[in-house]
Amino acid sequence: MNKKEPKGTAKSKQLKNFEVDGSGQPLTTRQGLKVNDTNNSLKAGERGPTIIEDFLLREKIHNFDHERIPERIVHARGSGAHGYFELYESMEEYSKAGIFTDTSRKTPVFVRFSTVAGSKGSTDLARDVRGFAVKFYTEEGTWDLVGNNMPIFFIQDAMKFPDLIHSVKPEPNNEIPQAASAHDTFYDFVSLTTETLHNHIWVMSDRGIPRSFRMMEGFGIHTFRLINKKGEAHFVKFHWKPKLGVHSVTWDEAVKISGADSDFHRRDLWNAIESGQYPEWELGIQVVPEKDEHKFDFDLLDPTKLIPEEMVPVKLIGKMVLNRNPENFFAETEQVAFLPGNIVPGIDFTNDPLLQGRLFSYRDTQLSRLGSHNFHQIPINRPVSEVHNNQRDGHMQMEIPKGQTAYFPNTLGGGCPYLSKVSEGGFESYQERIDAHKIRTRSSSFSDHFSQPALFYRSLAEWEKSHVADAYAFELGKCNHDPIKERMLWLISKIDTDLGKTVAKKIGMKVPKSIEKPINQAIGADASIKDHQPGDKKNYLDSSSALSQANTVFDGIATRQIAFLVGDGFEMKSFDKMKKALEKDNAVVKLIAPHGGKVMCDQNMEHDVDASIMTTESVLFDAVFIPGGKKSIEALSKDSKFSKFVKEAYKHCKAIAVHNEGKEFLDKTGLADYNNDKAIIVDGGTEKFIRAIARHRNWDRMPATMEIAV
Repeated sequence: MNKKEPKGTAKSKQLKNFEVDGSGQPLTTRQGLKVNDTNNSLKAGERGPTIIEDFLLREKIHNFDHERIPERIVHARGSGAHGYFELYESMEEYSKAGIFTDTSRKTPVFVRFSTVAGSKGSTDLARDVRGFAVKFYTEEGTWDLVGNNMPIFFIQDAMKFPDLIHSVKPEPNNEIPQAASAHDTFYDFVSLTTETLHNHIWVMSDRGIPRSFRMMEGFGIHTFRLINKKGEAHFVKFHWKPKLGVHSVTWDEAVKISGADSDFHRRDLWNAIESGQYPEWELGIQVVPEKDEHKFDFDLLDPTKLIPEEMVPVKLIGKMVLNRNPENFFAETEQVAFLPGNIVPGIDFTNDPLLQGRLFSYRDTQLSRLGSHNFHQIPINRPVSEVHNNQRDGHMQMEIPKGQTAYFPNTLGGGCPYLSKVSEGGFESYQERIDAHKIRTRSSSFSDHFSQPALFYRSLAEWEKSHVADAYAFELGKCNHDPIKERMLWLISKIDTDLGKTVAKKIGMKVPKSIEKPINQAIGADASIKDHQPGDKKNYLDSSSALSQANTVFDGIATRQIAFLVGDGFEMKSFDKMKKALEKDNAVVKLIAPHGGKVMCDQNMEHDVDASIMTTESVLFDAVFIPGGKKSIEALSKDSKFSKFVKEAYKHCKAIAVHNEGKEFLDKTGLADYNNDKAIIVDGGTEKFIRAIARHRNWDRMPATMEIAV
């Protein structure tokens, strides 16, 4: 309130009771208990499991989980599809789970993709982490692999999750900005919490703006355990590898796509499935024997670390195909409830402190979202295996349990439902030995915050590095507080000196020579904080090829959207030849004309127009073709938006093909010398164009695009 109420009024007294100002005050619980540590959960030993008595963690997470209804607090903007999973070969050496041993199964799945930070109504093209959650309806029960399109997470302990999300959400005083991380509160948090740096540089890379859900990887993030029939355990990381390769858009495209079609990813997934171009991913695993747990220069239990594939190769063990769209978005995509705690015999948890917190947080969240602990009875959440237990009643009970008894043990019900032996499929937790003190801290092996971000950056192609620098500059350029930007520049320079200097130059600042210890410098409540300053950067691997999109799949053009720019009188011969060649390889051809309705070729045949030039944008397409035809080219030349369309495609390094008079139009756009451009094909036939599209972009063109005005 800007205008003060007169003292003594009923309204001012009422407001006084509800207004809270925490400035200059110690952090307390809701009961007024002063808090000494809000960064670490209570564990059995510094690398042990989180203890359920941790009332501070429970209060903090409980409050966070119930802050908003009914929209998801995070991952609100989502899209889903049904499909199936098939195993290539038995993995019984590592796991007794049927999904990993029975190659005859076709396990139903439901997958939900999402952005993290934005609301349900936000754009698909925000720079953000993407959720990649898979629900397996197995014969032994439901298994949820709840992951992201990046193999690591921002924080190491679930205790910090509310802080992370509060910082990246719109600022509470003005609810700005929506679905964006480029603001002061987020960078204040990141610059003080250096464990975030690895996930953060992934988001600043092209991974943060994928071309489609179908062209991004998925990861389980955490280290899990696989248990075989002998009771032997192996550590495992889960990977989803898209058959179409890993591809992204540029930031300039992302901004424009958000205005032209904010449902770009959602529409892409839906249309691909409806047209029979079913998305596919292969499931890969990285397996580490228990005896090798400590052989790496990083901690397997640290969710901010990945295992480079050069150290532990990814073994592809099966594939997932999405072949059916939901019948009802709300009933399925919106009501689906993923829980990391949903596992089956043969899969178990580790003491990853982020995973440990997620195990009860997700179930707690569903109570707010779906209104009842019976959410598992909603059709999309029901397991395919039979369910028999003594859990009864409650809000929205949708079943009619029969019988006199609802307890165990009993004789009146014949002892049913009875307990299953482990040999009969009963679940048994892995018997990990624990002998430790209760302690609220984290292992010093979690303190390396620079080595893996540096490895990631070293592994990128030059064009990817350029995009990372631009992303940092854009994001920090939106911040208003110089001390925050200085801390970030110092941290970025610790990852890579040249990267820090480049970003600093772009935002008109200098990298500080030194800075106060960055972790939690504004808190400083306990000596343990001093023990967790980031350690020195290590180089245990020069580069990892799997981290660069330059090394992804470039095999085909299936589902790629190709814009044909045509006016009345376009040349049918070159048009027909190119269209047939592209559609044979399952690309999607769209006719863009000066007007809607029909357009006439030079053989007096009518063709349906997919979009008039005023209703579409170049950024929605992967490549451009301009057939010949003098009359057609004259029509295109009269509308400047066609020239803009082509120049934007060129600026975004896309493939462009022209035929006969189409070259004249290309010349009029004022592009740089393109004769040696391998992705611009002039009367060069269909095969060269197809190969250029399959390469996704010609990044060698990037410096020249800076000179193109559109």
